[in-house]
Amino acid sequence: MFWFGVVDLPTYEIRDDGSAVIDEHGLTQIVAADVWYAITGALVGAGLGVVVWKWFRSMGWLSAVLAVAAGLLAGLVCWKVGELIGPGPFDVRLARAKAGDLVPLSLQLRSWSALAVWGFAAVTPVLLASSLGPDEEDPAPRRGPRKDVEESQTKAEVDELGVLTTEEV
Repeated sequence: MFWFGVVDLPTYEIRDDGSAVIDEHGLTQIVAADVWYAITGALVGAGLGVVVWKWFRSMGWLSAVLAVAAGLLAGLVCWKVGELIGPGPFDVRLARAKAGDLVPLSLQLRSWSALAVWGFAAVTPVLLASSLGPDEEDPAPRRGPRKDVEESQTKAEVDELGVLTTEEV
C-alpha cells in the first residue's frame, strides 16, 4: 500500500492520430516507481531482519537464510499487491482511450535488481548482529585477568654474564 501511495504513475497522452506519447517527466516517473520499491524494500527488509534475528538467532547460520527468504517473499507480495491495486492492465486501458485522454501506466516492477534489495536489507541486520554482538557460546567474557590464575611475585635480575635469574618473593 505504501508503494502505491508514494508513486506518481506516469501517463501517456493519446493524440488525434491515435499515437500515444509520454514526456520526459513521465519517463523519470517510470524509474521513480522502481526506486520507491527499492526504498520500501530497504526499510521493510531491515525490519524483517531485526525480527528474524530476535526470534530465530538460536538457529545459527540458518537465520541468515531465513532472513533472505523473508525479505524476498515480502518483496514479491509487495510487487503483486501493487499490481493488483494499481489501475489495471495498461494495454486494455490504452485500447479504450480516445484522443486527448491521459492513460496512466500500470504499477509494476521493471527492475529485477530492486527485488534483490529486499533480501539484502533483510540479511544485513542478522549478519551485523551475529558478527558484532556478544558470543552466546563463550561461557566467560574476556575482561581483565582470569581469577582462577594466581599472579606470582617474582624478581628478575641479570648478572654480569647476561644470564637472567628469577626468584620468588
